[in-house]
Amino acid sequence: MVREANGAAGRLTVGRDNVRLVENRVLRSDDEPAEEIRRAWKAIAGDGHGDIVDDLLARHGEPHRRYHTAEHVMWVLRHVRGLAPAADAAEQIDLHVLIAAALFHDAVYDPRSETNEADSAALAADRLARLGWSPERLGAVVALVLATAGHSATNAAEAVLLDADLAVLGGSPAQYQSYSAAVRGEYEHVHDGHWRIGRAAVLRQFLSRERIYATVEMASEREQRARQNLLEELRALGG
Repeated sequence: MVREANGAAGRLTVGRDNVRLVENRVLRSDDEPAEEIRRAWKAIAGDGHGDIVDDLLARHGEPHRRYHTAEHVMWVLRHVRGLAPAADAAEQIDLHVLIAAALFHDAVYDPRSETNEADSAALAADRLARLGWSPERLGAVVALVLATAGHSATNAAEAVLLDADLAVLGGSPAQYQSYSAAVRGEYEHVHDGHWRIGRAAVLRQFLSRERIYATVEMASEREQRARQNLLEELRALGG
């Protein structure tokens, strides 16, 4: 069974159908991502520690972020909750650890830095230690956040988080174009020629994989579309 701590104060919607139903609609309001993040935090932290989630939201509202915002975290949370039950059939998963990793995986994000994942993992460990989490759970969160650097899953929990993080690759063409434009905006300091070379290398790396998605559900739903989206962007880059 997916394991949740006793006495959790909140719950998020579970199930792939629920994710699919809401994925193509517009946000109810600009506050929707923040509201979902606060509910997710309350589910793992209970009442109190509001300063931690306030800081987390402030980080995701930094002006240089275009894609790695609270809205991205909201979608990662939704996909995590949709994918976790099936993944748990193969390997017991601590859902609160997964939610914590989803909340903090981009907590530190500087496009000029090469240590974002390590810095985010360290921040997560520090904040969750304040909740009294055990060293084992803290270590599990750190490992999950670090796994987002290479996006290569070694267990069921990593498969869920990484597929949730990469879900946008298999979105509709419009969703993918919005994502790629937003990421380009985060790297506006990079000369266009250098961007094309670097971005093309990233796209080719994903396309060279036997499977982009590690979970059966995401591979079935999004693998083909993700490859089409990546190929279209690669062609647009002249690659």
